[in-house]
Amino acid sequence: MPIIPDVKDWTWVLSEKCPECSFDPSTVTPATVPGTVRNMLPRWRAALRRPDVTERPDENTWSTLEYACHVRDVFSIFAQRLNLMLTLDNPTFENWDQDAAALDADYANADPAKVSAELTAEGEQIAEDFACVREGDWGRKGLRSNGSEFTVLTFSRYFLHDVVHHLHDVKG
Repeated sequence: MPIIPDVKDWTWVLSEKCPECSFDPSTVTPATVPGTVRNMLPRWRAALRRPDVTERPDENTWSTLEYACHVRDVFSIFAQRLNLMLTLDNPTFENWDQDAAALDADYANADPAKVSAELTAEGEQIAEDFACVREGDWGRKGLRSNGSEFTVLTFSRYFLHDVVHHLHDVKG
């Protein structure tokens, strides 16, 4: 059963603490991004070993497995976007329909062990990518397809909120 698409503009998390997951963007610095990502990976792996990993808590909420597939893909897509920001001037990111991606890639029927390995590899890669950002590049800019502007720093905050929030969603 498809999930009702989330069409909210989540860019507010760049300036406010999230009341649901307690993510505070003001605590994110260039030095904290890689470690934050790496510290979440064991919690994702543990969540993917749960016996109820494929069960949706209700008809409008993804299962832990579906959230993990999404986060794996977030790691990959944000790594690609980070690379664009570091190599091009003011790139515009193509729209990514996360709900279509979930259906196209059949997140609900993925192999949890394979997803765990892929999520770990993608997480390690984006952590390393952020670790390699030079000090002078944290102000480089990129644009979402809707025109929202990010610097590498605000992009890192937006990215981290997504993966922290979803770990909260699965009680990881």
